Amino acid sequence: MKNTLSATRCGNAVFRWGEKTYIMGICNLSPDSFSGDGLGSDIDRTLDQAQRMVAEGADIIDVGGESTRPGTEPLSMEDIDKELRLVIPAIERLAAEIKVPISVDTYKSGVARRALEAGAAMINDIWGLKRDPAIARVAAEAGVPIILMANERDAPPKAGILAKVLADLEWGIKTAEQAGIAPENIIVDPGIGFGKTLEQNLELVNRLAELKRLGKPIMLGTSRKSMIGLVLDLPVEMRLEGNLAVTAIGIANGADMVRVHDVQQTALVCRMSDAIIRRGAIDD
Repeated sequence: MKNTLSATRCGNAVFRWGEKTYIMGICNLSPDSFSGDGLGSDIDRTLDQAQRMVAEGADIIDVGGESTRPGTEPLSMEDIDKELRLVIPAIERLAAEIKVPISVDTYKSGVARRALEAGAAMINDIWGLKRDPAIARVAAEAGVPIILMANERDAPPKAGILAKVLADLEWGIKTAEQAGIAPENIIVDPGIGFGKTLEQNLELVNRLAELKRLGKPIMLGTSRKSMIGLVLDLPVEMRLEGNLAVTAIGIANGADMVRVHDVQQTALVCRMSDAIIRRGAIDD
């Protein structure tokens, strides 16, 4: 697979897109996380999980303090103290003790700014700048990468899901670059599960390669999501094999990074998929 994307510097790491599939390990701090893995304010447990993920092959750790499960009441944009109390101590500890960069999973500029000051090196915005556009300026001023997700929860489309996702991401890219974010610091995410039906989610994974027209690295996040549960009729804790299948297909269709709970198993799938898909960029 020929690399046509500029490398992205993230903290002490450089993501050379096309050479391998990068793995983002998930550290959910929200006690009501949809996947049942919320760590709360237990920083020692968070550190243990992050260190294990790094040992298993994670290239970056994503720390979030607000649940995004369907039906959950979002934290107020004005009242961010609860989120800050969870994520800032955890990021400070992780940034000091693990060797890979830290990403903060937030769509609030105030949280993002404090997280970067605490040691985070990337912003993962699940609203793609639509909720708090000021977060783009925070990323631009800090010179850090940002992930822009296509989130349809405000107005779920009944048809034309690929066109809607492309339009959302094109708007986000334009807004980000106008705010001063370097083109190589923008990563896109189709937003599997966020305001989309099962069929729309399946279509997006199947047509993921069409997002390449945006000229940005693609992150795919499907770990333990309802799409897998609905297809296989399995609860959250039994969706690993389903997600591994989605991961392999996603890599074949152009995913550059995958966001997962199960790093060890995913790392094996990524290595095998990369050996086939990216063989021109991998040493013998």
